[in-house]
Amino acid sequence: MVCALGAAVCFGAATVLQAVAARQAGPGGGGEAALLLRALRQWRYLAGLALDGLGFLFQIAALRTLPIYAVGAALAASLAVTAVVAARLLAVRLSGTEWGAVGVVCAGLAMLGLASGPEGGADGSDTLRWVMLAVAVGLLALGFAGGRLSGPARGPVLGLGAGLGFGVVEVSVRLIDSLALGALLTNPAVYALLIGGGAAFMLLTSALQRGSVTAATAGMVIGETIGPAAIGVVWLGDRTREGLAWLAVLGFAVAVAGALALARFGEAPAAEAEQE
Repeated sequence: MVCALGAAVCFGAATVLQAVAARQAGPGGGGEAALLLRALRQWRYLAGLALDGLGFLFQIAALRTLPIYAVGAALAASLAVTAVVAARLLAVRLSGTEWGAVGVVCAGLAMLGLASGPEGGADGSDTLRWVMLAVAVGLLALGFAGGRLSGPARGPVLGLGAGLGFGVVEVSVRLIDSLALGALLTNPAVYALLIGGGAAFMLLTSALQRGSVTAATAGMVIGETIGPAAIGVVWLGDRTREGLAWLAVLGFAVAVAGALALARFGEAPAAEAEQE
């Protein structure tokens, strides 16, 4: 759980940096891939990527020892970190309700920590590996087509797609059962992890740059928690400690609900983004 929380801290701080960079990249032209390339020229985005990389290492370590549902809820809690960072570094005012939501997230994670058992012992089938790869490719296609979306559905669709991409990464880590070079090159889960992660970043960058970020972030939280948690329980054997399944379900629901209440912190304030 320490590694999962470490990943949440890294991802939460990175969100503030990347959101500012995405706004500074401007609308421009050339589609979503061009937007990502413009964002990569911003030092804040690069610093955010460095934190994301460190967070990913923590995430891998957590997924090797904890059920996916616990790790997913902890990663969604990165919004609480983002809120606190924004309050301290960007002088963003948190309402009493939002400070309460931060406390709710912490309470939910505490319940999950008490109830979580070890990761499931099932390795997953080859069919599941190929399904993850197919989903990742579909999300990549959505990323390239994202610029054509418009209207109120844009934010939730892009956010949900980003969340599903991060969910593919979570599941794929568990589906990589050997680190030998030959096994890695022939495992579809490796390619699902790489493609899913790339698609998630592309979709998230687009969602942060345009549309309702609150709706996009809420979609992302849902996409990266519920689906992967279900896969972990049904296909990978994730379980809770004896007699504490109810506490795990309650903790998961509380943590995700608290994260959704903080969805507006999926980006930094617009005023900050326009500076410099």
